[in-house]
Amino acid sequence: MKTMKFPTSHKTQLMDISKEISEFVIESGVKDGLCVVFTPHTTTSIFLFENQDPALRRDLLNALSLIASSDKEYHHTGDNAAAHLKSSRMGASVTIPVANGRPVLGEWQGLFFGEFDGPRQEREVMIKVIEG
Repeated sequence: MKTMKFPTSHKTQLMDISKEISEFVIESGVKDGLCVVFTPHTTTSIFLFENQDPALRRDLLNALSLIASSDKEYHHTGDNAAAHLKSSRMGASVTIPVANGRPVLGEWQGLFFGEFDGPRQEREVMIKVIEG
């Protein structure tokens, strides 16, 4: 298993981590199997999304803000309830097939890390490639 560690720079942001995941899968030497990508934070997420149009990423963040606005009052005792709600909506892990030593993604798919409570000095993403 590998753990990627990196900072985030905005309150909410989406980061395409497809390249890093692909490199790890190749380095693992696994030819056929599964790649599991997981974030252990309750205010971040891992998900598949369209990777060609950056404007669509802004649209997604705007849509999530409509679902869980930072302006609303929540019962949660912190000031980050909206971040928790956005994260739970998007999910904490993704499993991707591995074939011929590479992760299998659709033509327009990318693997994204979502930050909903940043900026943070260090976030983690765990990657495990399983042969099978």
